[in-house]
Amino acid sequence: MADNYLEKRYEEVFGKAAPAKRQPSRIGLDTLLTANRSVRGYDKSYKVHPRQLQAIISVNTRIASSVNMQMLRFRPVTWEDTEAVALIQAHTRMGRGLPELNLPFPGTEPEAFIVVCSTVGENSSSLIDLGISLQSMLLKAVELGLNGLIIRNFDHEPIKEGLGLPLEPLAVLAIGRSAEKVQLVTLPHASEHPASELKYYRRDGVHFVPKIPVEDLII
Repeated sequence: MADNYLEKRYEEVFGKAAPAKRQPSRIGLDTLLTANRSVRGYDKSYKVHPRQLQAIISVNTRIASSVNMQMLRFRPVTWEDTEAVALIQAHTRMGRGLPELNLPFPGTEPEAFIVVCSTVGENSSSLIDLGISLQSMLLKAVELGLNGLIIRNFDHEPIKEGLGLPLEPLAVLAIGRSAEKVQLVTLPHASEHPASELKYYRRDGVHFVPKIPVEDLII
């Protein structure tokens, strides 16, 4: 009632309708999903702040969890902890699909990480939660102007012992500002796609990621 009255009074005084309330700008989900690419090379001049990692981790207070057990725990690591960064860099492997490139290239290594652990170890429930968590955190990173990489190819015991983790690490999430150009490629429509067509590849400095069209995903 009060809002409507004020709008009418505005028209009486100024002879035109009151300006519409400005809505906050929102980034659509499709935009976030498209920008959320796996990045293996980072701009080392940009230093990820601990508050940014905390904001990324905080999405886990609002996402789904199997039987609401909330079994995941998180260890953030930033460039300030040089020993921890060196440890993680030495015991993680990136770009398994392009072994000949030995990614990341020197000078583009990530220097911020989130090590994801589980209070119940690795089982079907914790892995479901892990997938939901990692994707949600990456989408938050994109919203903050960052990118990341899910790393499951890492040496568990050295990272667990070196970081003094009381829980089993399930994944390492690298976070930073991308120094790469990544482009999605939609595969031609076909009933089946051989594994060779699904491999990501690089050409002229661009990282290409083939994706199956939605028509082929629906059964």
